[in-house]
Amino acid sequence: MPKVNIGLTNFLESPPDWALTDRLGLLCNPASVDERYRHSIDLIAQRFPGRLKAIFTPQHGLFAEKQANMIASAHTTYQDSPLPVFSLYGETRKPTREMMAHIDTLLVDLQDVGTRVYTFIYTLSYCMEAAAQYDKRVVILDRPNPLGGQQIEGNCVDESLHSFVGRYAIPMRHGLTIGEFGQLINRHFQINCRLTVMPMLGWRRSMYFDETGLPWVGPSPNMPTLATALVYPGQVLWEGTNVSEGRGTTLPFELFGAPYIDPATIGRAFDTLKVPGVQLRRVGFEPLADKWQASLCQGFHLHVTQRSRYQPYRASLILLQAILNAHHRQFAWTQPPYEYDYINLPIDLILGSTEIRRSIEARIPVDELAESWAGELKSYDEQRQPYLLYK
Repeated sequence: MPKVNIGLTNFLESPPDWALTDRLGLLCNPASVDERYRHSIDLIAQRFPGRLKAIFTPQHGLFAEKQANMIASAHTTYQDSPLPVFSLYGETRKPTREMMAHIDTLLVDLQDVGTRVYTFIYTLSYCMEAAAQYDKRVVILDRPNPLGGQQIEGNCVDESLHSFVGRYAIPMRHGLTIGEFGQLINRHFQINCRLTVMPMLGWRRSMYFDETGLPWVGPSPNMPTLATALVYPGQVLWEGTNVSEGRGTTLPFELFGAPYIDPATIGRAFDTLKVPGVQLRRVGFEPLADKWQASLCQGFHLHVTQRSRYQPYRASLILLQAILNAHHRQFAWTQPPYEYDYINLPIDLILGSTEIRRSIEARIPVDELAESWAGELKSYDEQRQPYLLYK
């Protein structure tokens, strides 16, 4: 038996009265399953016959069939039924009046990965804004933060760089469940929709996902395992560069590299700073798709050895600076567009700051940068406290 009962299970076992009469919508994807791998679409349809009126999907689609940035999903219907499936990653990222007219209550059952740039939480935010606009109820069926809820890391997003990978001033590793995030943005950032969170039972902030007893189902095509999620808050930085983040391999984000990289030089630079909790292992790989497709990339596989000490954002910033310093002629920042922003550099959107990118280029040590955002990280930690459901 799992140690943790997710919000979906608790909702089905003890439904509010309105669940028996409201027209229900469900925001979900392939990871929206219970401890027996049963999907929330089927469970809700069985528990509340005739009440499920619409399905909504985030980036990558209902079956996580779409691979990466700005690959839109179309509206469709569910299997052979007339039940509409509305894509919120395509022609619109915010539900329209016509979409919301199908429902009274939107249930949200998404597995977040605890990282600011993962877009599911912003799909939630747009749904909450639409709910406030059209007077609908939102109910988040809470799920674990795979990285736990204690550690937070990184700078908060500059107001000038709000985007679909950073709509709010939160750090890269935000330390919230999706339900807690919903409460934070609803109150602190004043969306003010009718929001309810169906909490988990048994989850503790110290828990990583593999301590919950729940099955891992990849929430997106390049998030296949918990090991991927552990490194993602740092390794996502490579999306803003011409270094491969391992897309097109069996180990996305755990692998990184490029044909021009000298692993010996980078390894020495990394070892000098004695980064705890992670080990680099030299590798070569040829991506089957995406950056450097069919080219031999030299790089590393990140192995997390002590996850309680590992700081993924710091570690990958150090690696980024080392590669830029050693290979400045071959290294390049990728150009817009990125997640529907056609103006700003992708790396600035990912970092949430132009100043950090410029400081990395200017060879300012990463630990000195971390000191510069320590105050805002402390303020964020204080800001999130009223919204924590699991003390």
